[in-house]
Amino acid sequence: MAGAKFRGDYTLEKVYLIKDLARMSGQTVYTLKYYLNIGLIKEVGRSPETSFRYFDDSTIERLKKIRELRRENKSIAEIKELLEFSTPRQRTVGGSLEQ
Repeated sequence: MAGAKFRGDYTLEKVYLIKDLARMSGQTVYTLKYYLNIGLIKEVGRSPETSFRYFDDSTIERLKKIRELRRENKSIAEIKELLEFSTPRQRTVGGSLEQ
Protein backbone atom coordinates (compact mmCIF):
# COMPACT_ATOMS: atom_id res chain seq x y z
CA MET A 1 0.00 0.00 0.00
CA ALA A 2 1.33 3.43 -0.87
CA GLY A 3 0.40 4.83 2.53
CA ALA A 4 -1.89 7.50 3.80
CA LYS A 5 -2.27 11.16 3.04
CA PHE A 6 -4.03 14.18 4.44
CA ARG A 7 -6.79 15.81 2.46
CA GLY A 8 -7.64 19.49 2.64
CA ASP A 9 -10.02 18.80 5.55
CA TYR A 10 -7.20 16.99 7.39
CA THR A 11 -8.88 13.61 7.51
CA LEU A 12 -6.65 10.65 6.95
CA GLU A 13 -7.41 8.44 3.98
CA LYS A 14 -5.61 5.49 2.45
CA VAL A 15 -4.10 5.83 -0.98
CA TYR A 16 -3.01 3.02 -3.25
CA LEU A 17 -0.81 2.59 -6.28
CA ILE A 18 -2.03 0.59 -9.27
CA LYS A 19 -0.03 -2.46 -8.14
CA ASP A 20 -1.86 -2.31 -4.78
CA LEU A 21 -5.22 -2.19 -6.59
CA ALA A 22 -4.23 -5.22 -8.66
CA ARG A 23 -3.32 -7.20 -5.57
CA MET A 24 -6.42 -6.17 -3.62
CA SER A 25 -8.92 -6.59 -6.47
CA GLY A 26 -7.56 -9.72 -8.10
CA GLN A 27 -7.31 -7.87 -11.43
CA THR A 28 -4.11 -7.57 -13.42
CA VAL A 29 -2.29 -4.26 -13.76
CA TYR A 30 -2.94 -4.58 -17.51
CA THR A 31 -6.71 -4.82 -16.91
CA LEU A 32 -6.65 -1.86 -14.53
CA LYS A 33 -4.76 0.24 -17.08
CA TYR A 34 -7.37 -0.74 -19.67
CA TYR A 35 -10.14 0.33 -17.27
CA LEU A 36 -8.31 3.65 -16.79
CA ASN A 37 -7.95 4.18 -20.54
CA ILE A 38 -11.65 3.61 -21.22
CA GLY A 39 -12.79 5.60 -18.19
CA LEU A 40 -14.23 2.82 -16.00
CA ILE A 41 -11.98 3.87 -13.13
CA LYS A 42 -10.21 7.13 -12.46
CA GLU A 43 -7.23 8.07 -10.40
CA VAL A 44 -8.00 10.31 -7.44
CA GLY A 45 -4.64 12.01 -7.64
CA ARG A 46 -1.25 11.99 -9.25
CA SER A 47 2.18 12.81 -7.92
CA PRO A 48 3.67 15.77 -9.79
CA GLU A 49 7.18 14.47 -9.07
CA THR A 50 6.78 10.82 -10.11
CA SER A 51 3.51 10.84 -12.12
CA PHE A 52 2.38 7.86 -10.01
CA ARG A 53 -1.37 7.51 -10.05
CA TYR A 54 -3.13 7.35 -6.69
CA PHE A 55 -6.37 5.56 -5.93
CA ASP A 56 -8.50 5.31 -2.79
CA ASP A 57 -11.07 3.01 -1.23
CA SER A 58 -13.78 4.30 -3.56
CA THR A 59 -11.82 2.84 -6.49
CA ILE A 60 -11.69 -0.54 -4.76
CA GLU A 61 -15.46 -0.40 -4.24
CA ARG A 62 -15.93 0.54 -7.89
CA LEU A 63 -13.79 -2.41 -8.97
CA LYS A 64 -15.96 -4.70 -6.86
CA LYS A 65 -19.05 -3.36 -8.67
CA ILE A 66 -17.36 -3.86 -12.04
CA ARG A 67 -16.45 -7.44 -11.15
CA GLU A 68 -20.03 -8.16 -10.02
CA LEU A 69 -21.44 -6.73 -13.24
CA ARG A 70 -18.96 -8.74 -15.33
CA ARG A 71 -20.11 -11.89 -13.50
CA GLU A 72 -23.65 -10.98 -14.60
CA ASN A 73 -22.31 -11.02 -18.19
CA LYS A 74 -22.67 -7.26 -18.64
CA SER A 75 -20.57 -5.81 -21.45
CA ILE A 76 -17.95 -3.17 -20.78
CA ALA A 77 -20.20 -0.63 -22.55
CA GLU A 78 -23.14 -1.55 -20.29
CA ILE A 79 -20.97 -1.32 -17.18
CA LYS A 80 -19.62 2.05 -18.25
CA GLU A 81 -23.15 3.33 -18.76
CA LEU A 82 -24.33 1.99 -15.40
CA LEU A 83 -21.41 3.52 -13.52
CA GLU A 84 -21.19 6.76 -15.49
CA PHE A 85 -22.62 9.00 -12.78
CA SER A 86 -20.77 7.51 -9.82
CA THR A 87 -17.23 8.60 -10.76
CA PRO A 88 -15.52 10.64 -8.04
CA ARG A 89 -13.84 13.90 -8.98
CA GLN A 90 -10.09 13.85 -9.28
CA ARG A 91 -8.05 15.11 -6.35
CA THR A 92 -4.51 16.44 -6.62
CA VAL A 93 -1.90 15.26 -4.15
CA GLY A 94 -2.11 18.65 -2.42
CA GLY A 95 -5.76 18.00 -1.68
CA SER A 96 -7.61 20.37 -3.99
CA LEU A 97 -10.41 19.10 -6.18
CA GLU A 98 -10.17 19.27 -9.96
CA GLN A 99 -13.37 19.97 -11.90
